[in-house]
Amino acid sequence: MTHKITSDWKGDMAYEVETTGGKLQLDATPDENGEAKGLTPKYLMLVSLAGCTSMDVTSLLEKMRTQVTDFKVEVEAELTEEHPKYYNKVKMLYKFKGDDLQKDKIEKAVKLSVDRYCGVYEMFRQFAEVSYEIVYS
Repeated sequence: MTHKITSDWKGDMAYEVETTGGKLQLDATPDENGEAKGLTPKYLMLVSLAGCTSMDVTSLLEKMRTQVTDFKVEVEAELTEEHPKYYNKVKMLYKFKGDDLQKDKIEKAVKLSVDRYCGVYEMFRQFAEVSYEIVYS
């Protein structure tokens, strides 16, 4: 399968990116000569990571007939100091809320996403130390 996007320059550091799923705006931060009117490319990588694993986990929990009342994924990443700056450490925090949570199934779903299904997680592993933690409340 081949994926294709088009990045269309809108002036300064702003771009409109079009995919088969829609359009989004990219921009740099003011300290990078942008106006912060869109996502930065590096933040978009973190969005992709959180989105990929989140979709895996919710799909797996549904198949396991496991319900939660709330589910969030937080991603914290460190950039290297030298150019080219890239994420070298990434911490994933999976946060679940619910009554009578089935922790064994939740942990299995997260592990399956991390170890088997999330291609973005696998891509990150190629250049960063990636870890995760599960939190219940």
